[in-house]
Amino acid sequence: MASASTNGRRIATVTAAFAVTALAISGCAGTSGSNNNSSNGDAKSMTVGTTDKVTTLDPAGSYDNGSFAVMNQVFPFLMNTPYGSPDVEPDIAESAEFTAPTEYTVTLKEGLTWANGNELTSSDVKFSFDRQLAIKDDNGPSSLLYNLESVDTPDELTVVFNLKQENDQVFAQILSSPAGPIVDEDVFAADALTPDDEIVDGEAFAGQYTIASYDFNNLISFKANPDYKGMLGEAETETVNLKYFAESSNLKLAVQEGDIDVAHRSLSATDIADLEGNDDVKVHKGPGGEIRYIVFNFNTQPFGATTAEADPAKALAVRQAVADLIDREELADEVYKGTYTPLYSYMPEGLTGATTVLKDLYGDGSGAPSEEKAAERLEAAGVTTPVELNLQYSNDHYGPSSGDEYALIKSQLEASGLFTVNLQTTEWVQYSKDRSSDVYPAYQLGWFPDYSDGDNYLTPFFLIENFLANHYADQEVNDLILQQASTVDPDERAGVFEEIQAKVAEDLSTVPYLQGAQVAVAGTDVQGVTLDASFKFRFAPLSK
Repeated sequence: MASASTNGRRIATVTAAFAVTALAISGCAGTSGSNNNSSNGDAKSMTVGTTDKVTTLDPAGSYDNGSFAVMNQVFPFLMNTPYGSPDVEPDIAESAEFTAPTEYTVTLKEGLTWANGNELTSSDVKFSFDRQLAIKDDNGPSSLLYNLESVDTPDELTVVFNLKQENDQVFAQILSSPAGPIVDEDVFAADALTPDDEIVDGEAFAGQYTIASYDFNNLISFKANPDYKGMLGEAETETVNLKYFAESSNLKLAVQEGDIDVAHRSLSATDIADLEGNDDVKVHKGPGGEIRYIVFNFNTQPFGATTAEADPAKALAVRQAVADLIDREELADEVYKGTYTPLYSYMPEGLTGATTVLKDLYGDGSGAPSEEKAAERLEAAGVTTPVELNLQYSNDHYGPSSGDEYALIKSQLEASGLFTVNLQTTEWVQYSKDRSSDVYPAYQLGWFPDYSDGDNYLTPFFLIENFLANHYADQEVNDLILQQASTVDPDERAGVFEEIQAKVAEDLSTVPYLQGAQVAVAGTDVQGVTLDASFKFRFAPLSK
């Protein structure tokens, strides 16, 4: 969710892990060392550094920021977001529109090809969406396609999406999301995930870039794709190297020593504050859409459905007590130095329909924690305290401050005397598998939005068949989510959003607690830093 260029010497540019929205550095470019700079200053090569991780290159098998950051460069989309805008427009499509209340018709541009020379036709598009639904991987984005019934291909350039409900207000945006990459049917398997090396060897790419070499979570080399015909235009940087760092401290050092041009996810709040005092860089801040939250597994949490002491009322009381005890202000100030702000509902502040329902229902009713309220809930449900809670977090996916974040949450819960917290951590590649396999009773997740609509903060979590796979199921919530997606009137739709948030706040499938701001650090000589609303990481500069 960043792109950059430099002028003359190598200058560092940093995007912190506080939002998914895009950072871009534009203007004249060129880097030192082995990079091949042109005499007119155009960017020929760029090195990006990150501590994030790829789960898999197969779009059906991953729904995480690290994987999508790569997919977004190399796979084509029917719809995409222009630079500087959250709205979607046709990408490799010539047109896209509703031709009937439940028919969304896309016409492809002529002459589309994959990097391997294969033709890219409507058959590939149908194949891509059919396999998402067939594979339905626990860590994939297929839950976003909840309204897709089937796909027809009248000819090689025409695709008709048959929808279950009329007037889908977000389907065009879903086509630009992690569920939307189009894949080559001659390279990918129809009913199973395709290994990364087969994708790379098969040159199954048709985005702005192709992958020239691939060393899993170590180094990826991208090359501009001269045959890309999408809305983003010709790539402005010929070669991009994406370098993975194990520790944020090493990433920060690479920034300071000029070994990389761009650092994208993740530097700690302390690192950002430290870099603010560096005369060679400038910190840029803007609004962001990331949220952080705790997920409860309704089967394995204390008193969960498959535990020996299963009791729904006691399980709910445990979740409510956690919501009563979390001090959001302390987390935002002590751990994140104000780069995050407290979040009191399921949709971030600023989105149409967002509320503060968690502030009203939990803690002291004004946003602060309440030990008294938590104790009353547990006692009323007959829960013996302290409750033993196994709480998991990722030590490498959500930034280097996650350890401090969850140490403070543990302290907040235990200070009441109502909980004993067993804090554990796992690296993301394993974590992403375990969290959907009932291994973790309660665990950390963060959410980087796929598109700027309240639907994206509700649908993946609270449909009966949801991405969290935490066994939460409420038919009323499910029906309300489907209702909002087809509600045309904006005010009426906002009201449904509010109703959904109120209902899930009573159930507490998740407990959101922080909302991220967007932070970027750029070399002082770098021109045209843009904090973008598209929620996508791109290599090409946004300022045209």
